Amino acid sequence: MRSIPLAATAAALALATAPAALADTTDTIQERGTVICGVNGSRAGFSSIDSEGRWIGLDVDTCRAIAAAVLGDADATEFVRTTSQTRFTALQTGEIDVLTRNTTMTYGRDASLGVDFAAITFYDGQGFMVPASLGVSTVDELDGASICVLPGTTAEQVVETVFSERGLSYTPIVFQDQTELAAAFFGGRCDAFIQSTSGLASTRATLAPNPADYVILDTIFSKDPMGPVVRQDDARWKDVVTWAVNAMITAEELGITSENVEEMRASGAASIQTLLGAGDSDIGEPLGLSNDWVFNIVSQVGNYGEVFERSLGAGSPLGLARGQNAMWTDGGLIYAAPLK
Repeated sequence: MRSIPLAATAAALALATAPAALADTTDTIQERGTVICGVNGSRAGFSSIDSEGRWIGLDVDTCRAIAAAVLGDADATEFVRTTSQTRFTALQTGEIDVLTRNTTMTYGRDASLGVDFAAITFYDGQGFMVPASLGVSTVDELDGASICVLPGTTAEQVVETVFSERGLSYTPIVFQDQTELAAAFFGGRCDAFIQSTSGLASTRATLAPNPADYVILDTIFSKDPMGPVVRQDDARWKDVVTWAVNAMITAEELGITSENVEEMRASGAASIQTLLGAGDSDIGEPLGLSNDWVFNIVSQVGNYGEVFERSLGAGSPLGLARGQNAMWTDGGLIYAAPLK
């Protein structure tokens, strides 16, 4: 895997408004030998670089699962750092193959940007974080506050709605870069920080001088279903990305893990062997993939639960509960259409 910079040129921006027809993405990737994913790059739990220089996180592993499906190699990936304002341009112009960047599915984005949301990998909502010393427990106590917010995000829209509906005033403190914005908040430049609750937890755990000094308010505003995004002009590629995510979820549902997938393919139920490409299975044919594409995802990346646990769960610095991201059989919202 390697990291490459984002180049948002004038020509690219022009193409974003009138994109030329692009080649079949799946064929292009198979010829190129890598999947290029747009990521945040600075959001612990979703996409960041660890102390050994490895890309880690839920969004990173989503990209790796796609690469395992298409190329048989989860490490055949390239990661492009994008901002909240450049991410869709990078996708529209073909600079990246798929956007795996904690991006919320909304009607406006899906219907007007020439993109498709392929699947949901994480359910979230917007929240506010404040210094514990402020003594604030509700948003209603933030009248006249300064609010740190990233431009071009769902958070920017939510804070405007929340404050206007309550007749409250606020002053937005805006930075283009997530790290700079967090530094402003922890440096006392603003009274509160709005972001998805997972993002707040990530920021507090990794960037706060003392995480215990900051409180995430209880109330969650809005619905933030997040997942990979593709261009709207390539139905086959959307299917590949959609079913790569569904495969990880289905594997967890069936109890198939990276530890037992070899055994399950060899001696599991007939339906599981077919799913994993054993015998005369032709599960890859409709997408033009190898018949072991699901096996490659689970053996090299893991099922959804394994990815969640190491990226966001108790085994990670964030320590998030599964909550609404538990399987549907456990009271959560994570659910996959059947692979049959």
